[in-house]
This record gives sequence, C-alpha cells and structure tokens, in this order.
Amino acid sequence: MNAAQLFVRALENEGVEYIFGIPGEENLGLMDALLDSPIRFVTTRHEQGAAFMADVYGRLTHRAGVCLATLGPGATNLVTGVADANMDRAPLVAIAGQASTLRLHKESHQVLNLVNLFAPITKYAVQVLEPDTVTEVVRKAFKLAQIEKPGACFIDFPENVAARPATGSFLKVQAAPAPYPAASQVAEAASVIAAAHFPIIMAGNGVIRGRGCDALVHFAERLNIPVATTFMAKGAIPASHPLCLGTVGLQAHDYISCGFDRADVIICIGYDIVEYPPVLWHKTADRQIVHIDLRAAEVDAHYIVTAGVIGDYAVTLPAIADRVTSRLPDRFANLRELIRRELNGFRHDATFPVKPQRVVGDLREALGPEDIVVCDVGAHKLWMARLYDAERPNTCIISNGFASMGIAVPGALAATLAVPGRRVVAVTGDAGFLMNSQEIETAMRLKVAFVVLIWNDNCYGLIEWKQQLHYQRTGNVRFTNPDFVQYARAFGADGYRIERAEDLLPTLRKALMTPTVTLIDCPVDYTENIRLTEELGQMICPT
Repeated sequence: MNAAQLFVRALENEGVEYIFGIPGEENLGLMDALLDSPIRFVTTRHEQGAAFMADVYGRLTHRAGVCLATLGPGATNLVTGVADANMDRAPLVAIAGQASTLRLHKESHQVLNLVNLFAPITKYAVQVLEPDTVTEVVRKAFKLAQIEKPGACFIDFPENVAARPATGSFLKVQAAPAPYPAASQVAEAASVIAAAHFPIIMAGNGVIRGRGCDALVHFAERLNIPVATTFMAKGAIPASHPLCLGTVGLQAHDYISCGFDRADVIICIGYDIVEYPPVLWHKTADRQIVHIDLRAAEVDAHYIVTAGVIGDYAVTLPAIADRVTSRLPDRFANLRELIRRELNGFRHDATFPVKPQRVVGDLREALGPEDIVVCDVGAHKLWMARLYDAERPNTCIISNGFASMGIAVPGALAATLAVPGRRVVAVTGDAGFLMNSQEIETAMRLKVAFVVLIWNDNCYGLIEWKQQLHYQRTGNVRFTNPDFVQYARAFGADGYRIERAEDLLPTLRKALMTPTVTLIDCPVDYTENIRLTEELGQMICPT
C-alpha cells in the first residue's frame, strides 16, 4: 500500500467514524483511499464549518473529531475551528494536504509552513516526512488530542509522501487511566472543607470530560454544599437539583457572585481558568481554594491553592467526603430562591419583539432533558448560560474558551451524527448564523434534522451592549439581514418567522417534529441587556 492508504487504515485503527472536510489537489491520495474505507467523509461547504463539526463531535463523544483540508487557503480556513477546539478542550485532529517536499524549500504556489502556523493553536503539530512513520504520527496525534486536557492536533501530509510505498504495524489504542489521588492530598482537602463555614463548589467542564458528574452530585449531597457551574459545565449537576446554584461566568456581578463573595472555602472541581478568570470571582485573593482535578492548577495570582487533589473524580470525591464526618450547614438557601425567582421573570411576557427570558423559557419547555442545544457566541449566549436549565451534561454546548462565532449550525449538524436520536437546536444570533449558514446545504444533503433558532436584532448585539456600558453611545454594529425564511427555503429547508411572542413555543414544537432542517427567525428585544446590567449594579447581596 502507499502512505495515503496506510494513513486511512491508521484512522480506522483509531475508530474514526467521520471526517469533515473539503477535497483538494494535494489530498487526492487520501480522498481516493477513503473510497475503500468504512469511514464516512462529510463534504462540507467551508473548512471552518468542517473544523467546528469535528470540534462538537469530539465534545459529545470524547473521541477526537477529524477534519481535512488541502494546503494553503484550505488549511488557513481551518484555523478558527481548530483554535476553538484547542481552547475549549475538545479533542480534534486536523489534517491538511501539502505540496511536494521538493518545493517546500522555496517560494511556491499556495505553500505556507503549516506546522509553524498551527503550532501555537494545537497541542501537537507535525509534518509526515517518511511513509513508514504514518502509524506513529497518527497514534500520537490522537493520543495527545484525547488525554487531559484534550485539545487539537495537526498533521501536515505532503502529496509526494502520501504517494510513496509504505509499511507499518498499527499501534494499540490506549490511554493511561486517571490517577488515584494521594492520601495526603485527600486528607488536607478534607480538613480545609470540614473547617469551612460558607463553602461553595464551582464545577467546570473538566468534571464532564472526566465523567465525574455523578460523583460531583453525590459529593455535594453528602456534604450539603451548593454547586455553581461554569458555562461549559452546565448540566454537570441537574438544574432542578436543590443544591444547584446555576451558572457562573457573567462578567457583571451576578446573583451567584454573592455566593462567592460570602464563601470562605471555594471548592473548584474540574475548573479551567480559560473559561472564567479567577480575578472575576476572587478579587480579594484571600479565600481558601481547594483544587480537585485531573491536572495541577494553572498559575494565577487570584488562584492560589490551599489544598490540591489530583486524581479520578470517581475516587477523589468520595474519598474526601468520607473524611468530612458531618454535613455542613446550608447557608445559601435564600440565594438559591432569589436566583430561581429572577430566572423565572419575564418567561411568560407577551411583548414583541420577544424578551430573551421568554425565548429561553419556551426553548426549555419545548425540549426534553436529553435533547441538545448548541449555542453560538453573542448576547444570546449570556442569556442561555444564565437561564437555560440543563439537566444532563453535554446537553447545552457553549464555546467559552476561544468563544468563536459561527459554531452553532455546523455544531448542530455534528451533534445529529455524534448522538443520533436526540433532538438538536442550533441557538444563534443573526450575525453568527450567517458566518456558517452554508452548512445548511450539507445538512440537507445528509438528510439530517435539526432546528436553527435565530435571535434576530440586526446587530452585533453583544458589542452594542458593551459600547452602551463603557461609552454610553454605539456605532458600527448595525446591519441588515436577508429574509431568513426564504433563505432557508432556498436550501430546501423549512422556515418560520415569529410575529407574536405566543407563537414561539408552538412553532418550536412543530419544528422539532419536522424531519428536516427547520429555521425559526425570532426578533428579540435586547433592551433587556441594559436593564439586566442596571439591576445587577443596584443589587444588594442577600447572603
């Protein structure tokens, strides 16, 4: 066999189901080899869409999603999605064709040093120089992409190397099990927690990646400690659980921030500072922090760890709880009630355009606990993060590390492939939607079904919100949109426009029963952004 065929066999060895991408001249060898493979190639309409699909596929399956491009502009189009996966800790392997090694030493058509380009935004970037190294390169890329902290890896594959004869044995797919915690670390953490008067837990996405959600809930229940989650950890504890405080991460001083202000011990489980910088929730830098994770803590002046425990959550959390001999008093019941009342505000408001609270409330009512929303980036992301009640992990996908616009539509498509049988909604602003709306054609061609819910305000709404807060005036954020309903129908998809607030819920229910892509254009009232900011600014903490 040649190196391209060996490469595809190595991907099969890794259990790859799908490759998302676009063919090109320099990856013709790989494309031909895939014709004889059970791996399904999903031809996308833009390489960025392919990378976002691989990103979300990786988050949902815990296996590296794979995307493919050709050299030069094809590879550069992958960059945003690859960076997003890397900073959001989603396992991904990106592959790009490359020109012959005989012309890489000089200026040449479409040639860039792709390894240097991808090195800063991946865990591992490599060029295949010899055919017989293919199996090792592929195994290393997948291993590094999938081990904690997961992220992106990149393989550059020159066309002349791909065409050469190759041999190689396939390496066993394996990963080291999560470590057991050291007994001394467990004892120290338990001592700090047992002495706490106002402990609080902040759960991050690491606890979902580490499959530690059940252990987290049992830990919170045994010790009677309330749990706040980061944006990307929504659902790590069910929103309906009496110890769930909701989601933390809004830069303004939100209701949940009151709990962190009052806490004397903050227990961070699977927390990653890339999501929510410690300076925003620990300004005083004087609280005791217990760090529980699969990796040691990052260095930050506002995140000085009092006790750190590194190990498998399923082992670590029960071991700590066993050493804390009594349940701690619940000192945050009044805060939870305040948060619940605030979240329910305006959920049945009938004014039009529709208030964000009503949009989120109707969406939650239309979906079941196992259904999935993939949320784009913008003002709507903050409302979804604050108000959407996630009952299960990985049912509300939010990019909050790199936080790139454009992920929702390709991400929703990937979700339908990664977890078939679940209903999926892409929640997006009008700006983010148009960044990768071309992937509706891909979805129609694949005959998959999901709903695209557009929060329409003809504006870069989050930036306008920031402009109003910082400068009390706005500019250069307004634009016009096409007729989204006709746009959807031009692809062969269904489309609806909301014209009364009370029409949203029945339209969502109808769309979720439709076996194709359905777009819902929903005008939204973002004057609520400033009202929320003013209300939080006047808030007196109840704790």
